[in-house]
Amino acid sequence: MATAATILEVPGPGDEVRKVRVSSPERVMWVESELGPAISKLDLARYTVAVGPALLRAVGDRPVTLQRYPDGVDGEAFYSKNPPRGVPDWARAVPVVYPSGRSHPQLVIDEVATAVWTVQMNTVTLHPWPVRTGEPDNPDELRIDLDPQPGRPFSDVVRAAQGLGELLRELGFTPFVKTSGSRGLHVFSRIAPSHEFLDVRHGVIGIARELERRLPDLVTTAWWKEERGDRIFIDFNQACRDRTIAAAYSPRPLPGGTVSMPVSWDQLPDVATRDFTIRTVPDLLAADGDAWAAMDDAVGDVNAAIALWETDINERGLGELNFPPDYPKMPNEPPRVQPSKKVAENWDGEGNRIDN
Repeated sequence: MATAATILEVPGPGDEVRKVRVSSPERVMWVESELGPAISKLDLARYTVAVGPALLRAVGDRPVTLQRYPDGVDGEAFYSKNPPRGVPDWARAVPVVYPSGRSHPQLVIDEVATAVWTVQMNTVTLHPWPVRTGEPDNPDELRIDLDPQPGRPFSDVVRAAQGLGELLRELGFTPFVKTSGSRGLHVFSRIAPSHEFLDVRHGVIGIARELERRLPDLVTTAWWKEERGDRIFIDFNQACRDRTIAAAYSPRPLPGGTVSMPVSWDQLPDVATRDFTIRTVPDLLAADGDAWAAMDDAVGDVNAAIALWETDINERGLGELNFPPDYPKMPNEPPRVQPSKKVAENWDGEGNRIDN
């Protein structure tokens, strides 16, 4: 027999209280693991309430894609870009433009109750865009994903993040760091929404290339895995339109319910991904506060990063890098073929395939 739905009372605007229904509350979303007992849908909903204010600082006023697991994280997943049916009256959506040129609405999470409602829809991870709803084409965040290759210890990812943080400070940014919830780290910085996606992507590439020059044995901008070796990939394509990173405080579909957790730079050398789970994060947040609480007070100018890109273009002869494979072919993009499979005579100087 199915368990009766649970109604959670969630603080709303002013003194208002929202009542959010959580059906199948005992559904197992994460099975028992070495990190702790099984985690239910109701556990996930209560976690969302507990971290709600900090979560809202990360996702509020942004279009959000929902990563949903109707049968728990060991089952099949899908991504909801359009708002699911049954969106509460208090929630809203905003139209965004995808790389294809199509435009569709995406859910906006303006209050904790909306985030809890996404759990009712079996959402595990929230993926916010790096834009606010008032400027949906102009990012207000630099987001840099440090993705370690197999064999690299987490301590090396920490070292790469520290080098990246130092570089960003030199450029006038205020960097913030969080665990990915998996093996990597994410480094963010607020920027003024003064440039569109392609400009911001070029700024991120400029930063990535400079970090690669400083730490050539540790990090790489190589898009093709066969060229990376064991180095940490600086994923510049997370700056593309319709590319998102798991939100701060958002759980990941990994054993134990690990969470993408903001930490201070002082804490970073001593943390491990397994430290931060749905069961541990609420108490840690209550004790230590939100390490990203001051992010909105530290807004940088992306022109400093774009200047690195322009120097690479004009003085070093470097060019565009590959876009995600689902993108249309972009101007000046290198050939979309693995280097080991490329036959030179089949490609022209602009990176376009020649049909012989």
